[in-house]
Amino acid sequence: MMALLILGLILWVGAHYFRRLMPQQRAALGKKGKGLIAVVIIIALVMIIIGYRGAAFIDVWMPPTYLVHLNNLLMVLAFWVYGSSAAKGAKAWPANKTRHPQLLAVKIWAFAHLLVNGDLASIILFGSMLAWAVGAVILINRAEPHWTPPPHAGKATYIYIRLAIITVVMLAIVIAIHTLLGVPPFP
Repeated sequence: MMALLILGLILWVGAHYFRRLMPQQRAALGKKGKGLIAVVIIIALVMIIIGYRGAAFIDVWMPPTYLVHLNNLLMVLAFWVYGSSAAKGAKAWPANKTRHPQLLAVKIWAFAHLLVNGDLASIILFGSMLAWAVGAVILINRAEPHWTPPPHAGKATYIYIRLAIITVVMLAIVIAIHTLLGVPPFP
């Protein structure tokens, strides 16, 4: 199953990097290429999930239990950062300060999970996702070096209320999924 996890990660990274690393080939696919890439990403995600869930537990290091609390705080931050990209036009912090809030959220998510998972499959999964997100930022910035930050939402309360709701809903969904899978996120 570890091979399935690794193959899924290779497909995930390849599908996401395809446009940046092979722009002429991607352009040649036209609009149908979007659907093809989406299918490859879905297949990769299924392979990653099945491979990760079925991988043998190979202990590499034993994370201290107090890191669970740091992980949970970082996950709230990751959901907030991800959600901050949802508004059109003016953005809430940090989407008004960072060019890639969704990739930043992935980096926070991956790092948080590396703190609390010491088995080989987890290190491969979360380490690969962290490396992918870092690489994606580099490739995007290299291809499109100029960026104008969006305007700050200011004190637009509805934007922050919506962002808080997005964060809480995402957190509740992830807690429910982890609990159903037998991996409760709280000690």
